[in-house]
Formats: sequence, C-alpha cells, structure tokens
Amino acid sequence: MASRAARTEKNPFGGSEPVADEHGDERPVGEEKPETVYGSAEEFLHDQLLPCYLRDVDGKKAIWCANWYLHPEAISRITALWRAWEALRLEADTGMSIWWIQHADPTMYVLLSTDGPFFNCAGSHRAPKPMHYELAPAGWFPDERLDTSR
Repeated sequence: MASRAARTEKNPFGGSEPVADEHGDERPVGEEKPETVYGSAEEFLHDQLLPCYLRDVDGKKAIWCANWYLHPEAISRITALWRAWEALRLEADTGMSIWWIQHADPTMYVLLSTDGPFFNCAGSHRAPKPMHYELAPAGWFPDERLDTSR
C-alpha cells in the first residue's frame, strides 16, 4: 500500500484529491508545501516569539523556565504555536491577528500562568513530574487502528 503522501487519486469532478504529507498536512496533489521561515520551534521561540512577547515573569503573577525544553507540555505548545504561525503568516489580511488572538494569547497565558507547566520553576528549573494515572480495564478504549470495519 502506498503512503498517504504518495497518493495521486483523481477526483471525478476535476482536480486532485488532497494528499497528506509526513506531518499530516493536506493539500492538493502537486501543490508544494510552503517553506518555513524558522527551522524549528526553538528557533521560532528565540528569534520571533520571545523578542516580541515581553512580560514580567516575576514568579508571582507569571512564571517562565529558561529550561523550557525540559517540559514536554511547553515543547508541544511552543511547537503548535510555531506551526500555526508558519501557516497563518501566509494569510495576508488577518493571519497574524488570528494567530495572536486564537493561538499566542491563550497558549502564552497557560504557559506563563502560576499553575502552568512551569509552576514549580519560580527562580530555577525543577523537573516536572507527570500526574499519576492507572490504565483503564482492557477493552474500555479499543485501539482504533485495529478497526477493520472502515
């Protein structure tokens, strides 16, 4: 079976079916994915986000950890911010407004909040500990990848 990225099915109504690349992003066959401005979430954070998102992170109202990359939630949120920024920068009229209002503001509010992922790092980094969990009984959450009825 060919990978999703290699699929070239034709739409009976004209055009091509969308294909997904290695990141799951879909676009019509033959349409190139735009080149990113930044090569990684870290580069985006250092060169774009932090220089223009200035806040007093005093440990009382807001907390930031210089070792943000040691916090899985922060990595995921900053990566999502970067990818959203890369996509929305291409929308000339309202792209950046949408990015700030719907992505940056709520994400940074969570990241910097005193009960956010850096809650334990006021002053210096302290390793995050995942919340305790127990596995649900077998069969409660069947593996959808194994569903053959599709």
